[in-house]
Amino acid sequence: MSDNTNKTANTAGWRGAFTGPLEAVRTHWDRAPGWERWAVYVLLVIGALFLPYEGLAPVMSPESAWSTILFYPIGIYVLLALGLNVVIGYAGMLDLGYVAFWAIGAYTMATMAVKHGIGFWPLLPCGIVLAAVSGVILGAPTLRLRGDYLAIVTLGFGEIVRKVAENTNWLGGTRGINNIPHPPSHEGVWFAGVDLFTYKIRDARPYYYLLVAVIVLVVIFSKRLEASRIGRSWTAIREDEDAAEIMGVPTFKFKLLSFATGAAIGGAAGVVFAAKTSYVAPANFPFLLSATILAAVVLGGAGNIPGVIVGAFLVAWLPERFRGLADYRDLAFGAILVAMMIFRPEGLIPSRQRKAEMAEGGGGMGHLGAEIDTSGSEAEVGSR
Repeated sequence: MSDNTNKTANTAGWRGAFTGPLEAVRTHWDRAPGWERWAVYVLLVIGALFLPYEGLAPVMSPESAWSTILFYPIGIYVLLALGLNVVIGYAGMLDLGYVAFWAIGAYTMATMAVKHGIGFWPLLPCGIVLAAVSGVILGAPTLRLRGDYLAIVTLGFGEIVRKVAENTNWLGGTRGINNIPHPPSHEGVWFAGVDLFTYKIRDARPYYYLLVAVIVLVVIFSKRLEASRIGRSWTAIREDEDAAEIMGVPTFKFKLLSFATGAAIGGAAGVVFAAKTSYVAPANFPFLLSATILAAVVLGGAGNIPGVIVGAFLVAWLPERFRGLADYRDLAFGAILVAMMIFRPEGLIPSRQRKAEMAEGGGGMGHLGAEIDTSGSEAEVGSR
């Protein structure tokens, strides 16, 4: 008994050492006036715009091109994680086939641009709409399932999309599609030594800035949804779907909307990715990528946009930063994830609501038939 008590107390101590400063910052942020918040938002965007500075390369990515890493995997992972956060963090549904929507956006760009000569800007909304429609097609017959059953169906959908691409000659088969055109260039607009609207395969910086603009729009859109009636309905579904339905929430409709919204964001990422790489193939969209984006959302803190962004950044950047360690980097990364699930299961920067849900014994992510060990939280409360 005493050993278990000591372990619980030690775990609570580690959590308290991490959460204390974070909670202080959050308390200040909750009371901050509007001008201070907007100043922080602007500074964060400016900081993101200066990230491609080559002086950071020796520290951030000594063995790879830093600006290229910023676009992929970092920028793409952040955008995909924001889309998956709508499904997992807001509505509490586990999606293991999210990479399929990214593939749909990428193949929309590839096929329509190469075979029909349509430009990037008309295809960006087309890719978003087609991915959203695919989310509705997947969700309509399956969203009455829950937990691990829904997870298995979404996993199967992701594999179906990849196999269809592999076995369809019109989509290039296993060879994929190359010579995808870049967005139209307009020279003369410079920022930090970069011609912003001159898109070339060898310079990832203009694409990175395009991705930053898309991410900012997605963040604004997500925050507006979170604070709306739709967001409150998603929260009710995540906490207890049966209770939400009894209280009059049309759960199926809102779950379908969540799937479509997340899919649309994934489709946007796919269109931008295909335009930059100028080549897509089924090998670009493995199941492991869906699992990686899921790990990013859970690691950062599902349901909290800053946490999701931080989680996606770390999941994308750490393996690239320690590329010199070869196979050991995957072992170290796995060890970090295991440690996080032990000492910080709610994520690095969780939303307060999700943290409270986990403290009550529910993961807030479909539950999956599992209960969360709350002994550490109870010990922490008792020690205050």
